[in-house]
Amino acid sequence: MIASTKKLSLLQLEVPLALFYLFYFALVGVYIIFMPKVLLSFGYDNVGVGIIYAAAPFMRFLIPFVFRRYVTLDHKVFLVSLLSTFFASLIFISTVENFWLYLVSNLLFGASMGIVLPYVETIALQKLSKSRYGKVRLYGSIGFMVMALWLGKALNFPYEALYYLASMAFLTLLSGIMVVYHDGDTRLATTEDNASFKLLEYPWFWVSVFLMQVGFGGYYSFFTIYETSHGVSLEIVSWMWSFGVVCETIMLYFQGPLLQRNLLAILKLAILTTALRWLLLYLYPDSSTMIFASQSLHAISFALYHTASISYVFTIYSQKKLAQQFFLGIAFGLGGSVGAGLAGQIYGESMFLIESIITLLAFLALILHDRRREHIKETINVTSR
Repeated sequence: MIASTKKLSLLQLEVPLALFYLFYFALVGVYIIFMPKVLLSFGYDNVGVGIIYAAAPFMRFLIPFVFRRYVTLDHKVFLVSLLSTFFASLIFISTVENFWLYLVSNLLFGASMGIVLPYVETIALQKLSKSRYGKVRLYGSIGFMVMALWLGKALNFPYEALYYLASMAFLTLLSGIMVVYHDGDTRLATTEDNASFKLLEYPWFWVSVFLMQVGFGGYYSFFTIYETSHGVSLEIVSWMWSFGVVCETIMLYFQGPLLQRNLLAILKLAILTTALRWLLLYLYPDSSTMIFASQSLHAISFALYHTASISYVFTIYSQKKLAQQFFLGIAFGLGGSVGAGLAGQIYGESMFLIESIITLLAFLALILHDRRREHIKETINVTSR
C-alpha cells in the first residue's frame, strides 16, 4: 500500500516536471534559435548580438555566489524567479529596438533563468531514478524541437518571435507552479549548509565545464546566422536544429544504463565528440549532409554530457541545489557569456575551428581533474591505514 502510494505520488510529480521541461526549453528554443537572427533585422551587428547573448549567461554565473551567502533557494524564491522571467520576456517587446534597454532586460532574464532550472533539476534528480529522469527530461527536447520546426515555417515578422517568447515564459510559470504544488518538500526551505560549499575543491573540473561551454558559444549564438550565410534556408536550418534535438531525445530516453558506468569516462568521450562536431562545421559549412551528421552528435555533446555532468556534480557535493546552481552558472553562465562574447569577436570562417581547439582544452582540463582526484583518493587511503 505504501509502495503504491509512493509510486502514485512520483507519477503525479512527473507530469508537472515534464510540462515544465516542455515549456522551459521551448522558451529556450525561441531565444537561442530565432532571436539572434531577429536582432539582426533590428539593426544589431554581430558584436552587438554577441554582447546581448553574453549578458544573460553572465547573470547565471553571478547568481550562485549570492545564494551561497545571502539567499536560500526555496519554493518562494523559485516562484518569484518564474514571475520575473515572464516579466522580462514582456519587457523584451518594448525594449528590443533600444540596445541598452534590451541589454538590461536580458540581465534580468538571465538572473531569473539562473534560479529556475537548478531548482527543478535538483527535485528531478532527488526524486527520480536516472532512467526516469532522462525520460521526463526528454520533454524539454520535444519542446525545443517543436518550437524550432514551427517557427522555422511560421515566423513572418520579427516581433512574432517575441510574442512566442512571452507565451512560453507564461506557460513555464504555470508549469513551475504545478511542480511546487505536487512536490511537498519544496514547501520547506532547504537545510543545506551553503556556507561550507567548497567550489575550488575540484578546480580542474570547473575549468573543464567552463571551457566546454565557451566552445558552444558560436553554436548557440551564431549557428543560424552561420548556416544561412552559406546559402542554407532558415527552414532547413530549423530542421537541422530539430534533427539534433531528435538525436538528443533518443539519447535521453536510452541513456539510463550508460549513467551507471564511469561518469568521468563518459564526460571525456562527450568532450572529444564535441571537438569533432565543431571541426565538421568548420570543414563543411555548406554541406547539408555533413551538417546533419554533425547535428547527430548533439546526442552525445549535449544530452549525454549534460546528464552525466549534473549527475557527477550531484555525487561529489552534499549541497545539491547550490551545486546545480554553480554548475549551470559556471557552464551556461560564465562559459556561455564568454563564449557568446568571443563568438561575436571571432565570427567568420574560422570560428568553429577555434571552438574545436577550445573544446580540446576542456578535455585536457578534465584529465587533470581525474588525476588530481585519484591522487586525493590515494592520499586518503594511505592516511587511513
